[in-house]
This record gives sequence, C-alpha cells and structure tokens, in this order.
Amino acid sequence: MEISDGAVRILAGLLEARTGQQLAIGRRWRVDTALRPLISKYDVPTLDDLVHRIVSGRNAALADEAIEALLNHETFFYRDLNAFRLLDDQGLERLRAARAGTRRLRIWSAGCSTGQEAYTIAMMIADRPDRWRGWTIDILGTDLSPAAIERAREGRYSQFEIQRGLPVAQMLRRFDQDGGHWQASALLRHAVRFRLHNLLMPPPVGLFDVVLCRNVLLYFSPDVRTLVFSRIAGAMQADGLLMLGAGETVMGQTDAFVSDFEARGLYRKRVAATQVAVLR
Repeated sequence: MEISDGAVRILAGLLEARTGQQLAIGRRWRVDTALRPLISKYDVPTLDDLVHRIVSGRNAALADEAIEALLNHETFFYRDLNAFRLLDDQGLERLRAARAGTRRLRIWSAGCSTGQEAYTIAMMIADRPDRWRGWTIDILGTDLSPAAIERAREGRYSQFEIQRGLPVAQMLRRFDQDGGHWQASALLRHAVRFRLHNLLMPPPVGLFDVVLCRNVLLYFSPDVRTLVFSRIAGAMQADGLLMLGAGETVMGQTDAFVSDFEARGLYRKRVAATQVAVLR
C-alpha cells in the first residue's frame, strides 16, 4: 500500500514532536507495516486517508494509536551480555562499596519497552544474594508507551520473547509457564516498578546510582540527544554510572558524561570523573 512523501513527513513530524524519535522518510515499509492494522480498524481506504484523519484532529485516540504503532519496542533479556557482565562485576561492585553505609541503591531503566531490561537487572541482583543481603534496591523501568508499560508490569512473554537472551535455567527459575507464554514470578515482578515517562520531560524524582538508557538515544536528533543526556545527568548521583547500548557513545554527543576509566563501556558524569582524577 503506497503512502506519499508528504504523509510520511507528517507522521515523522508528529512522532518526533511527541517522542523525540526520528523517522526516516525512506522507511515506508515501517510505516506500512505499523499502520496497516489501523486501516482496517478505522475503515479508511489508504494510508494517506488515515494520515488526513490524524491531522484533522477530530480523533485524538487515532493519533495516539498511530504514534504507539510507530514506536520501536525492540528489546530482549541480557541484551549485549558482556555489557551486563561489566555492570555486574565492576560497576555494581564499586557502587556496593561506595554505598556500604546506607545499603541503598536506585537503578533506572529508561526507555525500558516491555520490561526485559529491567527484569534482567532484577535477576542479576537476585543471583547475588550474599552480595545484596540487607540492601534496599529500587529498580524503576520507564517508557512513554502505555501498552509497553502494561506488558512490562504483567511480565508475560511469548515463547519467542522468553528465549531471546534468557538462559534456560533462568527461565525455569524466574518464570512460570502459562500455556504458550511465560510470566515473571511474583517475586521477580515485585522487585521492579514500572511507570510512564517520556524522556523529553523532566526525569523521575530522586537521584539514581545507575541509569540504563540503551538503544533509545540513537533515534533522536543531536539536539534532543544532548538535552536528554543533560537531564539524565541531573537525575544521577555524583558518582553514578550510565550504561548505553553497544553501538552508542557519549563522544561528540554531550559534555555531561565521559567514559569510565575503570570500566570502559560505562560512563560517569564529567564532574565526578574530573574530581576523581584530581584526587589521584
């Protein structure tokens, strides 16, 4: 089903205004695949007609559904396993020593989609009972998609989703089979909070020790990316750690963060890194 360049530009503008994410004009296949179900639901003949209805403003729900359909929810358990090992073995261990007095840790999975990343963190914590015994650990997962957050809270995944990155031993230990689906155990679900949040808006209240914002910023324009980096930095403890996706970096993107000189692949706030270097 063909869609005009003008209609794609309208959708791209709407998506970026609402979410910060950019949609390349040439990616007609994505628009067609994402919006085709709405053609039938709203009984319109073409995608251009659907876009006309969206811009008319007479149906706010249609615009919301179109944005939801265009969002990229790609995620899976233990995505980039070596990165999670680095965070677990070096990042969290260093924070454990630094927070020994309070025994409190706050972790934010920003742009968590359907929850696999946040549950991965919770399983990492649960796998080290001796290390974290007596600690209060708050894991917050946020996303701008109501549908994604609803699924994350439910913690229910298809056979395909559960097998993506999740070791069989973890699947059997942390999830309960329900027909053709698997649901996170009550204990695992209790370990994570989920809430709606748009990265274009001010961050959740309070300071975090670890922020994961992975494979999200690459969809933003440079200016929006810089803004989001700044807001994330403002939501972090001075010695907090930032974890990005495997193909992402802060270099040339922001002055708020620098590469962690002790754990390459993680990032520190620039001010904290400078202070540590001076002390040494």
